[in-house]
Amino acid sequence: MRVEYINPFVESAFNVMKEVLQADVKRGELYLKSTSMPVMGVAAIVGLAGDVEGRVLFDMDKPTALKIASAMNGEDIATMDDLAKATITELANMITAQAVTKLHELGFRFDLTPPAIFTGDNMEVSNQDVEALIVPMEAPQGKVEINVAIRERA
Repeated sequence: MRVEYINPFVESAFNVMKEVLQADVKRGELYLKSTSMPVMGVAAIVGLAGDVEGRVLFDMDKPTALKIASAMNGEDIATMDDLAKATITELANMITAQAVTKLHELGFRFDLTPPAIFTGDNMEVSNQDVEALIVPMEAPQGKVEINVAIRERA
């Protein structure tokens, strides 16, 4: 996986989360994951197609998702209802759109699928022979992992 694909996602996640949460966000150490991995409970996924193929997954536990949705909406959201899901989906959309804009400026061309959100226990995502880079982000609301699995189209 080329670093040129990853940095825009890391920068965008940091910038967007800091802006929408109006809080300090810290980036953890990046690490690679090559097999199936469990999802923490709330995951927004965006597919990528074009010059590259793959996906970006925004992974967090339910309490973190609710705190982020509450902060972004300026009101207490206590259940993973339609508003909470739409808010987490919008966060994924904002981060991915900013990253793709940066990548387009660098000459890379690809399209996005609209974000889909999954919630539940005991879920896992398979990387399908694509190594995934995990970018942990720590905000006052909790930990969000940006899980990027992208490869160039053959």
